[in-house]
Amino acid sequence: MKKLIRFTIAGGIGFLVDAGALSALLSLTPLGPFVARLIAIALAMASTWVFNRNFTFDRSGRSLAAEGFRYGSVGITAALVNYGLYSALLLSLPGLQPLAAMVVASIAAMVFSFFGYSRFVFRA
Repeated sequence: MKKLIRFTIAGGIGFLVDAGALSALLSLTPLGPFVARLIAIALAMASTWVFNRNFTFDRSGRSLAAEGFRYGSVGITAALVNYGLYSALLLSLPGLQPLAAMVVASIAAMVFSFFGYSRFVFRA
């Protein structure tokens, strides 16, 4: 249960990074919601890796490169789920705000990523 709580905190941090970056990119750059979201997801993934590695899960005992590769593999898959759902929502509901689509997509990706990180990345 402790890991789930810490994972939720990491997810909250990642969500804030994601939402903040998406909002900033949409308001300060000519990037549209699709390109801006790709950048925001990458920034969020980097921030959650640092938190998850140091606070949520015990280090796996693998090299940093091996652990990073596994984390990246799960993270990229979760990001594809996240981005796919985000895009599908925006394309099917044209009036939907990008941040609202991001919330729904992020929740779905969080469930997927918890199982991937806990079973594939940080398990000894």
